[in-house]
Amino acid sequence: MGAVATAASVAGCSTTDTASEGSLLEQLQAEGAVTVGFAGEAPYSFEQNGQLTGATVALHREIFKNLGIETVEGVNTDFGALIPGLQAQRFDVVSAGMSILPQRCEQAAFSEPEFNYTTALMVPDGNPANLTDMQSVKDSGVRLATMTGAIESDYAQALGIDAMQVASPQDGMDAVANGRADVFALTGISLNWMANNSPQVPVEVTESFVAVIDGVPQVGAGGTVFRTEDAELRDAYNEELAKITSDKDKYLAIVGEFGFTAAELPDPALTTAKLCDGVS
Repeated sequence: MGAVATAASVAGCSTTDTASEGSLLEQLQAEGAVTVGFAGEAPYSFEQNGQLTGATVALHREIFKNLGIETVEGVNTDFGALIPGLQAQRFDVVSAGMSILPQRCEQAAFSEPEFNYTTALMVPDGNPANLTDMQSVKDSGVRLATMTGAIESDYAQALGIDAMQVASPQDGMDAVANGRADVFALTGISLNWMANNSPQVPVEVTESFVAVIDGVPQVGAGGTVFRTEDAELRDAYNEELAKITSDKDKYLAIVGEFGFTAAELPDPALTTAKLCDGVS
């Protein structure tokens, strides 16, 4: 798994804080370590028994190792603060499977897609409101929770749904479990991971779906986030990423243990350039 560090021990210690000469890629190679910002969203990137883990982290360990950077360290940050934290140089890249959206592309640079994603709904056991998708949430008038900065918050806003904002996936599940919200919307793979790993919590997860906004299916993908000035690092990362996403068996060997399947393998036709232009 490679060397890791807990969030507390590395907070505010990105390579860019201590080095001022050469590109970031060269600095990271010289230091032998990269600091990633993550939001504790399983199974993308999270801490388990004090260790940084997850599908995105597994990709990062493989890719950065191939770039001569052996150690991946982490800083745990609220999802909505990840890009601001990156810009403030609290960490070197963002490791969160973050959706590639035009408004985010104006603030930072994304890798090519690492995961396709779909949305699902976490509801109380029995799904009493019979919810199936975002439109059903709107039509039913139930209380929706979404994670601050996540794509589901954008869906809610576009549909005119007044959503409760939560800081983390755990907060969203807790809101449904204790009755403060009737439904929590997030990526299907994250909700299923939480439900499967918390069988004592009286919630269930709907079938995943592609959200439709103004008649347009919101087909999307997530990737690693870089500062715009770190194009050399992003390009080197993309070169290694392509060797993985072009080989289904290799891809699944890295991310499969976290519940990812061939359905999450990025569509080669859905590029970051298209997603940044709002074309899905």
